[in-house]
Amino acid sequence: MELSILTLNIWGIPYVSKDRETRVKAIGDVLASGNYDIVSLQEVWSDSDYQYLKQRVENVLPFCHYFYSGVVGSGLAILSRYPIVAAFFHAWSVNGYIHRIQHGDWFGGKGVGMAKISVNDQLVHVYVAHLHAEYNRQCDDYMAHRVIQAHDTAQFIESTRGQSVLQVLAGDLNTEPGDLAYRVLVTSSKLKDSYDRKSIGSGVGTNECHTNSYTDPLAAKQLPNGKRIDYILYRIGDHYEGRLLEHRLPLPERVPGQTFSYSDHEAVYAKLILKKSSSTSTIQNLIACNSGKVREEDSCSRESREETDREAVLSLRESVAICNESLKQLESHRRSYTLMAIGVIIALIYMLELQAPYGLKIAFLVLKFLLCAVIIFFVVMATIWNVMEKHGILAGKLSMEIALKGYSLDGTTVGGYGLKGEK
Repeated sequence: MELSILTLNIWGIPYVSKDRETRVKAIGDVLASGNYDIVSLQEVWSDSDYQYLKQRVENVLPFCHYFYSGVVGSGLAILSRYPIVAAFFHAWSVNGYIHRIQHGDWFGGKGVGMAKISVNDQLVHVYVAHLHAEYNRQCDDYMAHRVIQAHDTAQFIESTRGQSVLQVLAGDLNTEPGDLAYRVLVTSSKLKDSYDRKSIGSGVGTNECHTNSYTDPLAAKQLPNGKRIDYILYRIGDHYEGRLLEHRLPLPERVPGQTFSYSDHEAVYAKLILKKSSSTSTIQNLIACNSGKVREEDSCSRESREETDREAVLSLRESVAICNESLKQLESHRRSYTLMAIGVIIALIYMLELQAPYGLKIAFLVLKFLLCAVIIFFVVMATIWNVMEKHGILAGKLSMEIALKGYSLDGTTVGGYGLKGEK
């Protein structure tokens, strides 16, 4: 079985994304070329864009699914050459802030979408996700959200493994290699990164690259190669063996005949091959593992497994610490909103006792209504929203702690590191 997989964040925000209609048509032409078996799309925020792409590729990718969620939709879609026999969307417990309208992540109702695809009577599970954006690396208010989303996605992938011969996560994960969210996702899900440093170099990014027409000149100057935040990760099922045939960024720098790029992100392409393991190859692999004659990427040695488990434990411990810090901040925010609500209430009571100045009666009335609205906002943020946020963070934290206990109770405490990190 050979599969050609493409992922692309199309940057399809209505009224905001530049050259959107022209770019979507160009993307449709690329997908209709027949070069891809499975396509994962993110930021498909317009239903008309999805319907256009679906119709444009129906001859080569006849099986499509859009994951509807939230106010404006999740933005996630999967297009396939092979039949989609089941689909499911798992929403994350935390997903940004409703009052930060300029970021908008909350309104997408984000989560991870899964499609079970029947390829030659074998099940391939394809997952698509778009983690919360970073926005400010120096002061990342969404770190806890993104880490919880990463762990939640990893747990979902592990829990839905089933009888699949291959699991693929393709999407914009908004986290760079080495970042905590990346480490949590990869170690907890046991997915492998399809990125091939030997073929395309170690400094090639997929966002804010200097070759992209939509990259801010200042960002391009500071980091010409951009940052790698778009991925195709995979895990081959039990009793199957396979390897990565190809990994590259397939799209040209500009849309043909235009001066702009296909998106503000680069597309990522990977080609995988797998087959059912024979009893002979299984024995050979065991002999190779025992003799130490095995390729580094096979990672079958006990030392390699222990190193992976150790990294998982360290990542989860760091994530739990971030969740604890986020809970402390929530309590601080609750007190702040409560005090601000009391302050505005006092101001409103004082205004009620005053007579409106001559000629400003309407303005005075409007000001009172605005103060009432501000009070309602502060009260909601201090109560309902604060509780929702707290429960979402707690859900992620407790899930991580259970995973940590699993590492400490399975008899292999990763080199002597228990739940508390003691040796």
